Amino acid sequence: MTDAPEPADTPRLRLQIIIASTRPGRRGLPIGQWIYSRALAHGAFDVDLADLAEINLPFFDEPGHPRLRQYVHQHTKDWSARVEAADAFVMVTPEYNFAMNAPLKNALDFLHQEWQYKPVGFVSYGGVSAGTRAVQMLKQVVTTLKMTPLPEAVAIPFFAQFFDAEGRLNPNDTMESAATAMLGELARFAAALRPLRAPAAAPVAAR
Repeated sequence: MTDAPEPADTPRLRLQIIIASTRPGRRGLPIGQWIYSRALAHGAFDVDLADLAEINLPFFDEPGHPRLRQYVHQHTKDWSARVEAADAFVMVTPEYNFAMNAPLKNALDFLHQEWQYKPVGFVSYGGVSAGTRAVQMLKQVVTTLKMTPLPEAVAIPFFAQFFDAEGRLNPNDTMESAATAMLGELARFAAALRPLRAPAAAPVAAR
């Protein structure tokens, strides 16, 4: 049994890849660029590469709760519009002290409704744990935002071994196959969740 094709006028899915690390010398940038190229080659998505180092959000500074969407700062409005446009996400995350890094948590906390009913995959990197402890903590956060974290993921252990002297990433077959599986599932889940992301219909007035 195959998936039913979507109608021809259905908009293409938009995938946002978020590079979490912002520090000088980070390896998250080339890893993010690699998964970006893999997502483009996959063919199911229009792809937005969101580098938190470039976006440069301050620590959360909105006076209102994000669920109200009463944003007063332009940087929040810009981030809101960019996240709202996405149908799915890949978060490229390091592991800091068994957890996600602060810029990624901050970027998540800025918004609320914009994340809802969207699947998320993870590309993590670190030492022996391959960043998976950060991912486990992230899953608690994203499910609170009504996102759907996927079991398919790319986990890169002892990540320095995959870089050459010029800082280029040389992924192995395991990383490549994991990326293929994750992107395929992101496309399936993003399409399946599309009705939940549609604006809710106005309630019918009682007669």
